[in-house]
Amino acid sequence: MSHGVQFEQWVPIPIEKVFLFFANPTNLPRIMPPETGTELTALRLLPPPTISNEEPTTANRDLLAGVGSEIVTSFRLFPFLPFRAQWVALIVEFEWNHHFADIQKKGPFKRFQHRHEFSVETRNELGGTLVRDVIEYDAGFGLLGNLADTLFIAPSLKQTFEYRQKTLEKLLG
Repeated sequence: MSHGVQFEQWVPIPIEKVFLFFANPTNLPRIMPPETGTELTALRLLPPPTISNEEPTTANRDLLAGVGSEIVTSFRLFPFLPFRAQWVALIVEFEWNHHFADIQKKGPFKRFQHRHEFSVETRNELGGTLVRDVIEYDAGFGLLGNLADTLFIAPSLKQTFEYRQKTLEKLLG
């Protein structure tokens, strides 16, 4: 059964800086809860397309994950157990300072799609960026997968994004 979840966070930081942070997969372990023990185990990066002169650039596009990039991570499915799972994510969409999307190529889910969206937003006369994560997934395993979603998956996703929301502004500020 397919499930969907969305998380949003506003940060008082320019969109260009926020987008570059997320498009660089070496930052992924920094925004994951420490108890997951998330590690990058391999990166096969294809740089994103060149951007126009009007848009900000980065000193090293080679660190960014454009379409076709594969990001391999290892993490603990259950923080209280020593067993680790591998996740291979494939970048399937990339539009500068707007969004990028990845799918699970290999991992614990039957299907997992994650779209990272970014938009300029002003709050209380302060410019910043709205970061939106739209996730669609299927744990597989029918009723057992639905039970796992209720007991473990949905709460774990919520906890992961709550941690990121506490950490992101500190990392970017």
